[in-house]
This record gives sequence, structure tokens and C-alpha cells, in this order.
Amino acid sequence: MNGISLDEALNLTRTGDVWVFRGRSVPDRAIQMTTNSPVNHVGMAVVIEDLPPLMWHAELGRSLPDVWSGTRQRGVQLHDLRDAVVVWGNRYGQRGWLRQLEPQVTPEMEDAVLKTIARLDGTPFPSTARLAGRWLRGRLPSRRSAEVALESAYCAEVVAVTYEAMGLLTDRRRPNWYDPGRFWSGDNLELNTGFQLGDEIAVHIPKS
Repeated sequence: MNGISLDEALNLTRTGDVWVFRGRSVPDRAIQMTTNSPVNHVGMAVVIEDLPPLMWHAELGRSLPDVWSGTRQRGVQLHDLRDAVVVWGNRYGQRGWLRQLEPQVTPEMEDAVLKTIARLDGTPFPSTARLAGRWLRGRLPSRRSAEVALESAYCAEVVAVTYEAMGLLTDRRRPNWYDPGRFWSGDNLELNTGFQLGDEIAVHIPKS
């Protein structure tokens, strides 16, 4: 059976790697359809010093305590990565893949990640209707302000804004242009020179 164990994936993952998920439930299909995406969720690994691997993402539920705030909350969250993957695999019935960012990020880029977490953690998740509207508006021509203030965010926006802060994406696109499928290898996500995301590595999620 192709793929790697969750333990192997946790040993491999580094800050900036993306984790993508695909489910079959009605809400999963709704997100895939409204965002025209083959996957319905994306998160970013945060692996700094001796901390356990963490996942930076946004979700509707409050299944796990947020590492940054210490509370259970909806919206933009920082979770223990192992716990988050197990929840998405078992409770939400998702398949998961790891895409590794090459080369490794610099300390300055990790500092940018932490500043972004401090700014966005706890931002509420939009309704399905607002999510679809944001995605459509992201494809219409309009000028973008120098600073982006998100009243609400969904998973792909969170990763995109964080990638921009790290210098991995240019500012040619607004955050709501991104959907989870932009972080799937079938899409040509343009990263700044010298960086790229590898192919998907299937991760076998253990039963909880």
C-alpha cells in the first residue's frame, strides 16, 4: 500500500509544508463544489525548535484546544498536528496528503509565520454562502489595499496570507482568490523563485 504512516509524516514535515484533505460528506462536497476544488481543506505545518509539529488552519468545529489561545474556538486555529490529522481522518472521514516545501524556510520566514499567527488566530470562519461569495469576488478584477484585514477567513486564505508574509507568494492575488485546490499539485501554484511544493504523499491516518 503506497504512502507513509502518520508518524513518518510528522518526522518529515517542516514549517511551510501543506497538508491537504478530501472527504465525502455533504459539507465536504459543498466546499469542493463552491470552490471548484478537488480537496476541501488545507492547513500548513508549523515546526519550530523543540515544539511538537503544529497545524495552522481554519475550521468550523472546536474539536481541539487552540495552542495559541488555550481555548476551544471556531475559525482560524493552531493545533497539535497529530491530533488535528487524527480528528480530520476519523471524526470527519477525510483522506490526507502531505506536500513538502523545498527548500527549508529561513528563521526570518518562521518569524513571519509567528507574527501572522498572532494577528489572525481566532478569526471567525465564514458561512458557506459567504465562503462562496468570497471565492467569486476573488476572481473579479479589483484593486487590493496594501494591508489585508480579514474579518473572517477560511483555510486556503489563512495559508495564502501566511505564505505571503513568508515571501513565498507575490501580492498579485487577493487572499480570497485562493481555494484548497490551489494547494493541490493539479494546480500550478506559483511560488517565488527557488521554492516549490513537492508531490502529494499519502498519509495513513491511524484509528483513534
